Amino acid sequence: MSTSATHAHRTDAERMADPNWWRQAAVYQIYPRSFADSNGDGIGDIKGITAKVPYLKELGIDAVWLSPFYPSALADGGYDVDDYRNVDPKLGTLEDFDEMAAALHAAGIKLVADIVPNHSSDRHEWFKEALASPKGSAARERYIFRDGRGKNGELPPSDWDSVFGGPIWDRITEPDGTPGQWYMHIFAKEQPDFNWDNPEVREDFLKTLRFWSDRGVDGFRIDVAHGMAKDLSEPLPMKAELEARAHGTDGFVDGSHPFWDRDEVHEVYAEWRKLFNEYNPPRTAVAEAWVHETRRARYASPEGLGQAFNFDLLQADFEAKAFKKIITDNLIAAKETGASSTWVFSNHDVVRHATRYGLPKGGSVAQGTNAAQDVTSKEPKGQDGKGWLLAGAPAEELDIELGLRRARAASLLLLALPGSAYLYQGEELGLREVTEISDDERQDPSFFRNKGVEIGRDGCRVPLPWTAEGSSFGFGDGPAHLPQPDWFQGYAVSAQDGVAGSTLELYRKALKLRRELQAAEELEWVKTGNPDVLHFNRPGGWATVTNFGTEAVALPEGSVVVSSGPLEDGKLPANTTAWIVRGA
Repeated sequence: MSTSATHAHRTDAERMADPNWWRQAAVYQIYPRSFADSNGDGIGDIKGITAKVPYLKELGIDAVWLSPFYPSALADGGYDVDDYRNVDPKLGTLEDFDEMAAALHAAGIKLVADIVPNHSSDRHEWFKEALASPKGSAARERYIFRDGRGKNGELPPSDWDSVFGGPIWDRITEPDGTPGQWYMHIFAKEQPDFNWDNPEVREDFLKTLRFWSDRGVDGFRIDVAHGMAKDLSEPLPMKAELEARAHGTDGFVDGSHPFWDRDEVHEVYAEWRKLFNEYNPPRTAVAEAWVHETRRARYASPEGLGQAFNFDLLQADFEAKAFKKIITDNLIAAKETGASSTWVFSNHDVVRHATRYGLPKGGSVAQGTNAAQDVTSKEPKGQDGKGWLLAGAPAEELDIELGLRRARAASLLLLALPGSAYLYQGEELGLREVTEISDDERQDPSFFRNKGVEIGRDGCRVPLPWTAEGSSFGFGDGPAHLPQPDWFQGYAVSAQDGVAGSTLELYRKALKLRRELQAAEELEWVKTGNPDVLHFNRPGGWATVTNFGTEAVALPEGSVVVSSGPLEDGKLPANTTAWIVRGA
């Protein structure tokens, strides 16, 4: 179903009541610990977000996606959850959460919460109970425990690797003090995997989804949505056998991997969809599913989660041909499933796109937590910045000005596309990856578990600069939990607010126009005769032109309502995007 009417004159109340609000929403991801600190302890918090609601409203977004805010030891940035129905005391209280939700809703902004169903924290009451209970107990059945191989069970049940490095199995000490069973953790050892064959696990997550929906959460982002369902029938295959069974670079495209992208996971999402549809408007969901493109549709089906992240643009070089193919393919796929496309360039797991686009082409393995870390995942095609970071981030290889120019052009193109746009905090300021973090200041577990192989994701999680002065550039009254570089001063909100041509004002203008111009979820490509130029029309006389080349090009007739950089004698310069309205 397409949005049939322009959004131009709808009130906040009308937008909030629209069951299709998510289809072409601009969603702004907040990483709570790095957004705004209200009490000066160095950690961003819920009250800090509430205080910035006027900023979010002025920015012009439709929804906030809140990364995990639950009680957590931060073994994985909050994705190790101790209690799914509470707020981390370091971030605030449930009352603070309710105030934030009310403030967002009053500003006409929806709230999407991150949910982490594949695994809990090892501090979760259920896992502590499992460790204190005997083999075969009901408490252990909520997780995945297995006896080891070898004469005395001293070998893990399989030789699989975890995403963060090291074995996927960890051995416990039994209550009587003897070496015992092994438990499975696809990610860190502090993140034991749930057993989703267990009805108690399924029922508890339905309770959690209802708990937050009743508190005003409008939708959910599903972490590792392609995990959860598992076939651990014995004997378990070893790594070599799995690699032999994979379909080349496509990985597993038939649902036969023991723990990634199994068909049974969609039985869980069908249950969730029934719950979501009890609400008015229905609660939404978007899957983080690093799967082959032929497998993505089921996650986005109306009977399931309804939408799935498309990371294809995020993994592409800044090239017209690559962008056009990805956009075309994903719009066709969305039409076939009835979902809407999602578009994203940056998030809490990847090197910021203002940095990626300033580096030479040709990257290594993706920075994301589960991209290209298993034979199920396709390796990204573009420069992801990880190899550059591992090499010490040599300054001579990064063209800062070019990176920002391309990032602005790409973002303006993205905001013109039909479907939903996912933005990551700080990209509206033009922030690039922070490289000035010493080893002893890093926090990401992937760095410590894979030294010399994985640099970690701290560089995109550095607290935001709100002012050009202060001990943490206005993030809080005290220091920031990750070091902020001196160059943040020029990128601070206060340094860009009201400044014509600033990246912040570009985003504000584009988001305002996007809401006014948005119509049916369609586009029409226009032949340009130039392989480095992408030109497409949207319904209602709205056109977008992006110049990926090196020479300025002529623009079609109409009024340029916003451009990612200044025009040159009426022409569109290299690495620039313009929106044109005919008859304006």
